[in-house]
Amino acid sequence: MKHWSTIAPLLAAALLGAAAVFPLNGALALLDGIALVGAVLAAVHHAEVVAHKLGEPLGTLVLALAVTVIETSLIVSLMLAGGPETAVLARDTVYAAVMIIANGVIGLGILVGGLRHREQSFRVEGAGPAFAALVTLASLALVLPGFTTSVPGPGSTTIQLDFAGLESLVLWGIFVFVQTVRHRDYFLSPDPESDEHLPPPSALTAWLSVGLLLVALVGVVGLAKVLSPTIEAAVRAAGFPDSVVGIAIAMVVLLPETVAAVRAAWANKLQTSMNLALGSALATIGLTIPAVVVVSQLFHLPLVLGLQGKEMILLGITFVVGGITLGPGRTNIMQGAVHLVLFAAFLFLSFVP
Repeated sequence: MKHWSTIAPLLAAALLGAAAVFPLNGALALLDGIALVGAVLAAVHHAEVVAHKLGEPLGTLVLALAVTVIETSLIVSLMLAGGPETAVLARDTVYAAVMIIANGVIGLGILVGGLRHREQSFRVEGAGPAFAALVTLASLALVLPGFTTSVPGPGSTTIQLDFAGLESLVLWGIFVFVQTVRHRDYFLSPDPESDEHLPPPSALTAWLSVGLLLVALVGVVGLAKVLSPTIEAAVRAAGFPDSVVGIAIAMVVLLPETVAAVRAAWANKLQTSMNLALGSALATIGLTIPAVVVVSQLFHLPLVLGLQGKEMILLGITFVVGGITLGPGRTNIMQGAVHLVLFAAFLFLSFVP
């Protein structure tokens, strides 16, 4: 068990190769599911090793960026394979990712941290602008298309899609510059005693973890894609809406970040948890939207980004509550409970619209 973090990514990669050769049956699907969980845990472990080597906030950026790039690749591959029927897949997945992170990940982190440490603190100077960028990106990319008049319904013209992709990429790029260069200190813990004082790993160990992190993440997303037909069939057999497929994809892909964020909050490093959550949400929009816009235009695929009324209301409530939560820079279990109730409402109304 000493080398489980090395074995798990390699096993996931091997099963991913087996899935490409052999037809998926019950036994192989079970093994794929077990390997997926192992790859998630291994990804978290190696991301923490890299984060400890790089320090904050670069460390959290590594996991957020790696997961988002592979998540985007998964969405694009499903769009290309599914054709016109996947017009709303990107919208549903990005919306689900934002709701999972803004309510599920942040809420669970705050609740877990509050239960163990009573109160925790983070820097508003970093979290506030990051959340403002998230509100702006989500509103322009997911809400505004439902109110434009150039195309009937929640659709968009080509130039409107180009603008959505460009502004998403630009604002995300500015956030990364602020987080890692211009105002890096805004994303460091306000409580130095909460940081670990263990010596950083060697360069060789860190590079090995980078490689195994990438293998683990490819395994997570690849196995999620392999299992997606089974998930889709189960969703339709149960009579649930097709949007549940996007939620399932987002939840599987975001598992490594969720585990890492909750573990950080449990260790009294709420700043790290916030960096992970907000950085992941921004990267999800800032990278995914431009990518799907380019793919939709290159391959002449329809793309619908505008949300429906129920989703807009839940997103709006999330932003209002998030602004209140992030305002004081201190958290307790009450704030975590509110976010988790919103997350439960999001899940319930997705299955029972």
